[in-house]
Amino acid sequence: MSDFKQMPLIERADTGGAGPRMESEQGLAAVAWTIVEGGALTDLTDAESEVVCAGSDHGVLDPGELVSAIRQGDDPLGDAFVRLRSPKQRRPLGAVYTPQGIVEAMVGWIAGKEQPARIVDPGAGSGRFVLQAGRVIPDASLVAIELDPLAALLCRANLTAAGFDDRSTVMVEDYREAELGRCDGVTAFVGNPPYVRHHQIESRWKRWLTATAKSRDLPVSALAGLHVHFFLATLLAAKPGDIGAFITSAEWLDVNYGKLMRGMLTDGLGGESVHVLAPEAQAFEDAATTASVTCFQIGSEARSVKMRRVANASDLADLSKGRRVTKQRLMQEKRWSPLLAPTPPVPDGFVELGKLCRVHRGAVTGANATWITTANDPQLPKRTLFPSVTKAREPFDADDSVLSSLLSLRAVIDLPADLSELDEDDRELVNRFLRYAERDGAHSSYIARHRKPWWSVGLRSPAPILATYMARRPPAFVRNLAGARHVNVAHGIYPRDPLSDDALNNLAASLRSGVSVAQGRTYAGGLTKFEPSEMERIPVPNPALLAEMSS
Repeated sequence: MSDFKQMPLIERADTGGAGPRMESEQGLAAVAWTIVEGGALTDLTDAESEVVCAGSDHGVLDPGELVSAIRQGDDPLGDAFVRLRSPKQRRPLGAVYTPQGIVEAMVGWIAGKEQPARIVDPGAGSGRFVLQAGRVIPDASLVAIELDPLAALLCRANLTAAGFDDRSTVMVEDYREAELGRCDGVTAFVGNPPYVRHHQIESRWKRWLTATAKSRDLPVSALAGLHVHFFLATLLAAKPGDIGAFITSAEWLDVNYGKLMRGMLTDGLGGESVHVLAPEAQAFEDAATTASVTCFQIGSEARSVKMRRVANASDLADLSKGRRVTKQRLMQEKRWSPLLAPTPPVPDGFVELGKLCRVHRGAVTGANATWITTANDPQLPKRTLFPSVTKAREPFDADDSVLSSLLSLRAVIDLPADLSELDEDDRELVNRFLRYAERDGAHSSYIARHRKPWWSVGLRSPAPILATYMARRPPAFVRNLAGARHVNVAHGIYPRDPLSDDALNNLAASLRSGVSVAQGRTYAGGLTKFEPSEMERIPVPNPALLAEMSS
């Protein structure tokens, strides 16, 4: 048990001076160690010891007022960490700290459902979840797992100050490698798994994800973010009857990589409820991301999952609420967001756009600086230069929503797959360009390595209608009378069967007047995105009605 129970508070003048010094990470580490060394969590890892040594020359006064604040439910150490280390610095490890109100709601759900014997917080940070669990579940052992040694040291200090050190363990390692050991009672997993995008995840862990998911007959995508890895690691570590509540980005409900999450929740992980915070309500102070709380019970045979959308973080207080959706239906749906509210029926005389047209995202060059140039670049054959929409503002700026000229557009360099079809002069220009492109590393980008041959971008034919797909306003739908190509800043709308010019004009006009941001996928901060499949679900007049509009 901590020796700090009788430590007196420090009276601190408004002008400062008497309290602990936390103006740097080294000072923060020194303060944390001053607290830790009075308790039972002094068995530091080598990485934590280095952090402590780095702060050893920072004088620390009596930390009593910090201890008092921690016991009252505050997290001054974590707040200092977030202040000292910018969001950009914390991003590689996905360190986003959860507001106390959300922590209390999630731990409250755990405590109301079971009285677990053990609490496990993966990606614990300064330990906000295990601290709250320690307060409301007095008999549970507390396990915090955190990879960042400074954050782990802060977690030790918080647990020590709160008086929970004698029933706590702090593990400084990757959660996917952690050995939790046996627990005879229920284990509750609760926390905020790190939000790290797939391109920052090491290839060995992508291989681990793929192999592990396949071994359990779960659908998988290597594009999954780190929070999905943590759900899978939890499924591996847990036993039937264990419970959990995680807060993550809400993207997994709809995107392709989220199929693993959706598969786990309907098979094995035992999804109980999903609570999605409205995008305009920012869950985290310093991270513009969506948020959802997912509650689960391992091995549950319940036939339905509760789902709901909440307007603000305070509405998360009661995680027992939600509209029931059968797991059978969840397994059939590729996207789960529409299940949060009833989908309005297609009006009479209308059909979904996908019945009339295919929607295709534009080509991804893999290196715009290499593959996009001026429309009349003299260093390349004219036949390899394709005037294209390369900036989202170009459709928005089109006069009368019609792209009638190519003059203002830049060009995409799209070389033929078979370079032997070029004549001698053109081949010489192309060879010189390819030497430059290789020096610039264009041949080794992810996209280039996954297309054959690497030098052929593969633009689609001009789309009769072009559409933007990401903005803080509805998409721009423009008639492409100029025959411009497009890269992945826009979608192309291609009729499945021929439509007259008048019908295409009317279709574009109907889309401009009939589409709202509510039909897309809205991210934190109000940024709305329309994936091709989402755009294809937009109701539009059927061909007969389009023809009537022309007459």
